[in-house]
Amino acid sequence: MATKDLSAYDATTVPTAKGMKFGIVVAEWNWEITGALAQGAWDTLIKHGAFEQDIQIHQVPGSFELPMGGQLMAETGRYDAILLIGCVIQGETRHFDFICQGVTQGAVDLNLKYNLPFIFGVLTTDNLQQALDRAGGIHGNKGDEAAVTAIKMVDLKRRLI
Repeated sequence: MATKDLSAYDATTVPTAKGMKFGIVVAEWNWEITGALAQGAWDTLIKHGAFEQDIQIHQVPGSFELPMGGQLMAETGRYDAILLIGCVIQGETRHFDFICQGVTQGAVDLNLKYNLPFIFGVLTTDNLQQALDRAGGIHGNKGDEAAVTAIKMVDLKRRLI
């Protein structure tokens, strides 16, 4: 929703992240945006009790490579959740559609293949300003939202298994 602050949430509803291990895969493309999203995710994980040594960040060239980066991290067996952080901005061609579709399907496939939370922290915006607004701007930071989702999904998995 365009008016939602992505950084606004009830912190009392978020379980502790203490003892949870997180991988963050961040796309280098649109670094001004993705770097801010990754920082938001990092800060939120730490805020909720994750230890710095339990969070690892790895970069991939672009958003299309996020699923492969996530898969490589998952195969190490070191993580309770993996956050996929990227930004795809609409251009003049259909390239945007293909990238968004591929990254989305890749994230879905990873969740099911590994029985591990892969969190979709990819902005898909019409323009740069919309991305800036969601990477620490007037709509907060989607990275914060991705981190909260990761914590909640790890907690759910632990409670159910």
